[in-house]
Amino acid sequence: MLWEWGAAGWEGVTVSPPSAPAVALGTAAINQAIKEGKAAQTLRVLRNPDVALRGVVDACAAAYQEQLAALAATKRQAGKARGRNTKPLWVQHRLQDGAEYFLSLQTFEGSWEKPRDGELCTTHLSREEIQSVITQVTSAHDRERLWASHVPFVVRLQARLRGFLVRQQLAARWRVLREEQPAALRIQAWWRGQKQRRAYLERLRYLRAHADAAVKIQAGVRMWQARRRYQERLRYFRRNVTVIKIQAFVRANKARGDYRMLVHARSPPLSIVRRFIHLLEQSQQDFWEEAEVLRLREEVVKRIRASQQLESDLDLMDIKIGLLVKNRITLQEVVSHCKKLTKKNKEQLSEMMSLDKQKGLKALSKEKRQKLEAYQHLFYLLQTQPGYLARLIFQMPQNKSTKFMESVIFTLYNYASNPREAYLLLQLFKAALQEEIRSKVDHIHDILMGNATVIRLVVSFYRNARGQNALRQILGGPVQEVLQDKTLSIRTDPVDIYKAWVNQMESQSGQKSKLPYEVSPEQALSHPEVQRRLDISVRNLLVTTDKFVSAITSSVDKIPYGMRYVAKILRTSLAEKFPRASEEEVDKVVGNLLYYRFMNPAVVAPDGFDIVDISAGATLHPEQRRSLGSVAKVLQHAAARKVFEGENSHLCGVNRYLEDTHAKFRRFIAAACRVPEPEERFNVDEYSELVAVAKPVIYITIGELIDTHKLLLEHQDSIAPHHGDPLHELLEDLDELPTPSLVRILGISGGRRLEESKKIPWKMLVDVIQSQPGESLPEILRTPASDLEEASHEHLMRRRALRDAQTPEKLKRNRSLAANSQLSVEEKKRKIIRNLRRLESLGLVDSAHQYQGLVNELAKDIRNQRRYRQHRKGELLKLRQTLQGLDSKTLFYEEQIDYYNQYIRTCLDNLAASNRASGKSKKLQPLRYTAARLLEKGVLLEIEDLPVSQFKNVIFDIVPCEEAGRFQVKAKFMGIDMERFQLHYQDLLQLQYEGVAVMKMFDKAKVNVNLLIFLLNKKFFKK
Repeated sequence: MLWEWGAAGWEGVTVSPPSAPAVALGTAAINQAIKEGKAAQTLRVLRNPDVALRGVVDACAAAYQEQLAALAATKRQAGKARGRNTKPLWVQHRLQDGAEYFLSLQTFEGSWEKPRDGELCTTHLSREEIQSVITQVTSAHDRERLWASHVPFVVRLQARLRGFLVRQQLAARWRVLREEQPAALRIQAWWRGQKQRRAYLERLRYLRAHADAAVKIQAGVRMWQARRRYQERLRYFRRNVTVIKIQAFVRANKARGDYRMLVHARSPPLSIVRRFIHLLEQSQQDFWEEAEVLRLREEVVKRIRASQQLESDLDLMDIKIGLLVKNRITLQEVVSHCKKLTKKNKEQLSEMMSLDKQKGLKALSKEKRQKLEAYQHLFYLLQTQPGYLARLIFQMPQNKSTKFMESVIFTLYNYASNPREAYLLLQLFKAALQEEIRSKVDHIHDILMGNATVIRLVVSFYRNARGQNALRQILGGPVQEVLQDKTLSIRTDPVDIYKAWVNQMESQSGQKSKLPYEVSPEQALSHPEVQRRLDISVRNLLVTTDKFVSAITSSVDKIPYGMRYVAKILRTSLAEKFPRASEEEVDKVVGNLLYYRFMNPAVVAPDGFDIVDISAGATLHPEQRRSLGSVAKVLQHAAARKVFEGENSHLCGVNRYLEDTHAKFRRFIAAACRVPEPEERFNVDEYSELVAVAKPVIYITIGELIDTHKLLLEHQDSIAPHHGDPLHELLEDLDELPTPSLVRILGISGGRRLEESKKIPWKMLVDVIQSQPGESLPEILRTPASDLEEASHEHLMRRRALRDAQTPEKLKRNRSLAANSQLSVEEKKRKIIRNLRRLESLGLVDSAHQYQGLVNELAKDIRNQRRYRQHRKGELLKLRQTLQGLDSKTLFYEEQIDYYNQYIRTCLDNLAASNRASGKSKKLQPLRYTAARLLEKGVLLEIEDLPVSQFKNVIFDIVPCEEAGRFQVKAKFMGIDMERFQLHYQDLLQLQYEGVAVMKMFDKAKVNVNLLIFLLNKKFFKK
């Protein structure tokens, strides 16, 4: 059709100005589309750039069609009225420069001269007419939208005009009433007086006439009404308790409204605060929960330490069994270490964590108490001021700082077991990371190429402790699918595919293949079968990787908050230090943290991070590990935006997928970095510890305490360069280190930072507000307390004293607070007024605003108390879950121990059977070698201060001891005994395991470890 041809003509042409033929053809297409009556087609041809129509809006398509069709119909009727019966064949177009152009409606050919054999069409809509209609419709549409967008404004304007008119009428009426007010008042007063006097006199006469009867009737009616009300109410309560629920709902609704005002109002009134101020009182449930939290924390720390020790012993047992398999060490050595893993040993390890209250810093003496308080202040300062520890970390060697962080700092913050310590630990990570970036990172890629200390410790903490369950939730699903799919095989190395293909052909045919076994990747890819298998593996790899990508990118909220916050700090710190670095470069570093360091090891080795459940002694199949390794490799390339090239050029088809996945990773990184600040996350501010019942507690060994003290003394000038720093004062108070024993360190509840805050008499203020009502705090303080209010206060204090008597010793209040509870209301008021005046002189409070700031702080304390109780309940649940997890971990370790014991028993049985078969019951004979002979064998390398010519005079006797694997080496010089050396075969194997090739004997003789092991194996173990 014509409009289709016209639309195709302009498609893709938007730059050059329209020519006359193009305008004519476009106008003809528009007329054709109008005639067909389809609004969508009409809109499409109206947008023809050759016609250059202005103001075309998609929303007005139907209106364009209707108006243009009406205009065309009008022109057709006008043409019929002129009596034209023949169909015109030409259309005239007048251009902007005045020229005329004619278009044939049959052939669509144009001419600049007027045709002689054709009549001009007058019913055809010209471009100017079409533009006029478009302009009118668009203008009407714009006006309609304008009015629709200003309807509220018009309504408000009308309302204000009507209000003005009403107020004008009201003002006129008020003027009249004010002018006539005195007369109206006199008339109304006289009339009311007359009516009242008349009614009073009539009522008085009636009552006097019927006084006796009225008294009897009233008494009877009142009795009947009271009895009926009582019986009805009794029946109602017996029949239904709905009224109680309604009343409870009304009261609860009112309480919710008041609490909503307490929470959301910027300055809540004192009456609202007074209604909820009882929430600041500590109930027996609060004390019980606090004691339970302390007990569970202590238990968790003990379990963690015991679990870590047990895990360390199991790792050492793995090494020893490995050496047994590899080097065939004596079973007696393995058995001796295995005995350390008995339940008795684990019980002793737990008992080591218990507190000896008769020794150490907790001994009941003044000197020990002062030392304890000094350490309390020191560790509280280290806890709450992360800059000290952050600077201390970078003053030590890397291996020492790692051990210090894992053994001391995580203990100092109780492994972030509650919101306060999680907040403080994050502040330390933040300060340390910023310090490391500021002082040790010179280029943005240094973090990728190096091994940043803080990032390594953060990943280790959140991956092995808090984040292990998160990794299981994120990666457990796709990893389990890979492990359960027995047919999945992902091989991306062409040589491996080629060898597997050759082995398959040989196993199927039973004949040796004629193909060479050793080929290059290019030669392997030259075989179509290898290429086919590689394509299948790549498809399987992309499908499996996509599942991992979906699981990772959709699980942002499951990543531990600490990891996300550190990623946010890393991103902002790098952007600040390297402002010229692109956002993509920064995201690569953050992605390296979130994926490569945090998640990638769990993808490669899910059994090592508890991602999947594996029974004791079971391992992953090599094919499964290969598949997971290939997936991890693709994910790593996608996160870092690296392409496959060079040796991996056969995987270049995956590069497009890497680009798309990298975009998903960037969105994932941006979402992961959008986290609130720790203050908002943990609801922590400068008053948070005021509502805490118990003091913060940490559990630390005296050895760790001494190490920390020594490190602070060694580096105090670096971590606290100003000599007026509080750290110097605290270290001066700690002259001597305590004797080695296990100690429990109790931190102070507020430190020096809260000493100024305690000048505000919070507890007395709460008692006064709770006992005496008032509209404002000055009014309460000025108004004397009544006898009823004093009695209420005394009842409150007695109830508190009874509750304190049942409180555990370590949760009891300060003595000064207990003494203040003995004061009366008036005495507390006087003390409060004195303190408030002192604080006002310091500019901390303002009486002009009726101490509204103190009222606001009380409201904040009430809110914080509620949040603290909620956090405490959550912490109790979390601690119990942690203990359950530790129990499961201990059970798993016990299964490992049982598995090892069974393995060792089997080896012992086999050894006993072998000894019985070979008749090995004779005692091993000692060996005697000269130093020259050992030098020839390569066992002896040199003897300090002794020339080689004298080696023939030195004799070494190697005598086996009764304990298996132990030897005594005797050195003789010219027949005279010189020295003796105890040689442990297990120590030799440990040195070989650690890669030590040369060791010293007698502090002079250097021997080759490997050849010495070979000699002992050959002569004593017959290997």
